[in-house]
Amino acid sequence: MTNANEELLDQYDAIGQAKLIKDGEVSSEQLIEASISRIESLNGPLNAVVTPMYEQALAASRKPINTSSPLAGVPMLVKDLFAKVAGARLTEGSASLKDYICPEDSELIRRYKKAGLIIVGKTNTSEFGATPVTESRLLGPAKNPWDLERTTGGSSGGSAAAIATNMVPLAHGNDGGGSLRIPASCCGVFGFKASRGRNPMNVEYGDLHTRVICEHVITRSVRDSAAVLDLTHGAMPGSSYTPPTQSTSYLKTLDNKPRKLRIAVTEEPIVDIPVHQDCSQALQETVSLCRDLGHEVIEANPGLAAEELVKAWFGVWAAGNAWLIYETEQRTGIKAIKENFEPLTWRYFEQGKDVSAMEYLRNWRVLDQATGKLAEFLNQYDLWLTPTLAQPPLPLGGFYQPDDDVQRYVRFSPYCRIANLTGIPAMSVPLYWNNQGLPIGSHFSASYGDEATLFQIARQLEEARPWRDRTPPEIKIS
Repeated sequence: MTNANEELLDQYDAIGQAKLIKDGEVSSEQLIEASISRIESLNGPLNAVVTPMYEQALAASRKPINTSSPLAGVPMLVKDLFAKVAGARLTEGSASLKDYICPEDSELIRRYKKAGLIIVGKTNTSEFGATPVTESRLLGPAKNPWDLERTTGGSSGGSAAAIATNMVPLAHGNDGGGSLRIPASCCGVFGFKASRGRNPMNVEYGDLHTRVICEHVITRSVRDSAAVLDLTHGAMPGSSYTPPTQSTSYLKTLDNKPRKLRIAVTEEPIVDIPVHQDCSQALQETVSLCRDLGHEVIEANPGLAAEELVKAWFGVWAAGNAWLIYETEQRTGIKAIKENFEPLTWRYFEQGKDVSAMEYLRNWRVLDQATGKLAEFLNQYDLWLTPTLAQPPLPLGGFYQPDDDVQRYVRFSPYCRIANLTGIPAMSVPLYWNNQGLPIGSHFSASYGDEATLFQIARQLEEARPWRDRTPPEIKIS
């Protein structure tokens, strides 16, 4: 039986839902019940939510609401990777952690709770977030609500599928190579990666992960994403990276339209691979829309050294994955064995454990040189526009082909990872659906610390070509 308040999940974003609570038109408990009902009715075919937390959520919703927060009392989901929720399991998509229960909240979760957001469950992810799809052996594949035979993207695929079907208005994710933006593109929602260090990440994950991974949310509305960043940004003790301070709230910046922007557009990836015609068409339509809105769009390319850059990045990434496997031994007290990990993860482990300190530092020098070159490029422009992906959402299992792991990854996602290795903010905006009804995102990047310009143009694009009311035909929403 459909919950009577489920229609509120479709009609209102998180800010709208919080206002209903503040005005006394609905209680937080009623919204949590509606969210639970929606998850229970839709999650079966999607496999977006892998750990329900209904009892904890209902208990939290019955407590007094801090109405000074613009998001108080609103339901949300948390990705089952890195973010620790006290008393809940944290599998990170791996059989090696299938029974691990977190003893305490991570800093970001503490900030969500302080803001009055209520966690109703945890979402699907790939093992350690290592792939651009969400198809782990432990948790099973998350399925794209626009086509159940296709990927949600990854590794925040469960969160993106949940947002596309309005299970909640916002869902946490993390992004070490596009893992917020890739699934946002595949599922037709808004994915935003903030600057390096803008949001806290617990320091026990080490410099590599705090340097390349950004945690934030996937949403339908731009203003929800901005509001969440207002409530969570700021370094935690021990953080090595602190981006420039924002002079006003991100939400308030949306009150102003962006000035005329100078936007560089690049279709060709830094690696020599073909771009699907649908992704090319999506980019061209976005270019036309930006010009119609009064912005200057110029074809330009930062000229990054492709082969050297890709080799350095995957060398660093393999070392990081090897370290994560060693870390599971510390958490569980169980020796890491091949049988407890997926083949790709174990290959990264085998490659990464043999990376020498000298090679590791040499790889970072290559990445730092690319960071400097891209910064010089962005000094000439306000934004950099590319496709989000080189292909539409892949068929389920399509990523796992018997060829080179690196080539497989870059053929699907050659654009997003640049923002992680350089630390700049970036976003995928859902402006185009192809003839098969599949969403295709457009990817914008800005200079380090300039989230405000991204939010402003995202809001302008959202108003010019609204996407909020587009719902997947594969799943009956209401």
